[in-house]
Amino acid sequence: MKVFALSCNFRTAELSVLERLSCSRERLAELYAEGAFAGFPECAVLSTCNRVEFYAAGTQISAEAVAEKLADIFGVSADAILANAETFSDAAAVRHLFEVAAGLDSRMVGEAEILGQVKQAYEAAFAAGTTGVVLNRIFQKSFQAAKWARANTGISQGQISVGNVAVELAGRIFGDLGRCAVLVVGTGEAGRKTAQSFVSRGAGNVLVASRNFERARSFAAEIGAGAVELDSVAARAVHADVVVGCASVSEPLISEKTLRSVLRSRGDRPLFLIDLGMPRNFPDGVESDDLWIYGLADLAAIANENLSAREREAALCREELSARAARLFEKL
Repeated sequence: MKVFALSCNFRTAELSVLERLSCSRERLAELYAEGAFAGFPECAVLSTCNRVEFYAAGTQISAEAVAEKLADIFGVSADAILANAETFSDAAAVRHLFEVAAGLDSRMVGEAEILGQVKQAYEAAFAAGTTGVVLNRIFQKSFQAAKWARANTGISQGQISVGNVAVELAGRIFGDLGRCAVLVVGTGEAGRKTAQSFVSRGAGNVLVASRNFERARSFAAEIGAGAVELDSVAARAVHADVVVGCASVSEPLISEKTLRSVLRSRGDRPLFLIDLGMPRNFPDGVESDDLWIYGLADLAAIANENLSAREREAALCREELSARAARLFEKL
């Protein structure tokens, strides 16, 4: 039995390739139901704003076979996938998953959101029946490894969650968040954490939008925010101070033309857009003295300002996770 992992991530892949491989939870559930990954005895897909990864277990698995399968599904050539990916086999594949779950392979080293995303990816594959004895054990052990890393090392010290950094930036721009109107689009892990961060830091008016309005309303009720329909995002942006895009979309939430119109309607009031989506939620190429657009790379640069101390902790963490991965693969 071999264990295999293919990872297209923020370090290895062009953004255009990541955007084409990105897969929403709803679309991934459809692919599982359609048997799109037939041919692999066990498999699971992890798709986030920073990475798309395919994990598999079986007696005969190759990088070429995985790339060809993904090429058939997403319309990206197998050669392009392999050119934008790194691959891992056996104990190295297990170690990679451990490091991903622990936040060691993240753009923001030590960030916490990825663990929830790995859990969701596993739960979706498990529910679809595409995992088995091997991947079940590996994923469950990755959760334990991530918890050990947070409890026993300092990798998570500092403002390293997407939500916290976004709130910190908004505070630098607007000062008193109590007078800020915030619109968060998307109720996935990043959207929920970001909305919670703004509410906990006293933002005056927080609204949540989602493709599923009932999901948005339920989450908004949990954190004391309001909920709006997804198709009202552009109109709401006229009155918002901060708009956070965390949605899985096929085209920007606000087009370039609409964004220019929004800016004209606002007068000289500043607008802060935070793009955490994959594909990107906001258009490039719009410049204005009253517009700030920050993406994941910008937030990561801020979060990693004090990276050196966490890197020392990360080195210790990687050593332990590597040993755990080797022991687990030997048992398997």
